[in-house]
Amino acid sequence: MEFQSVTMAAQKTIALVAHDHKKPDLSAWAKLNSDLVAQHRLLATGTTGTLLERERKLPVIRLWSGPLGGDQPIGAKITEGEIEFLIFFWDPLEPQPHDPDV
Repeated sequence: MEFQSVTMAAQKTIALVAHDHKKPDLSAWAKLNSDLVAQHRLLATGTTGTLLERERKLPVIRLWSGPLGGDQPIGAKITEGEIEFLIFFWDPLEPQPHDPDV
């Protein structure tokens, strides 16, 4: 196996995703870490992004909501190296109609 060294920029692109019942938890986490996350470029699925913009005043690039396929462009951006981190507040006991996509 060949190892490769990658240099990352100081400002990261972070994707934020939360299932419906976990959105308040993600919002609370963003409040607790607002100084840190505000230094980075944020992407989120539609509803989560709207919540973070409204409640936390964070600039967020909003993609489609999860049920409309918002997880797919996030996955594509991860594989293309455009997203360095994914923060996903997931509830394994809350079935989602788009679970196979996630």
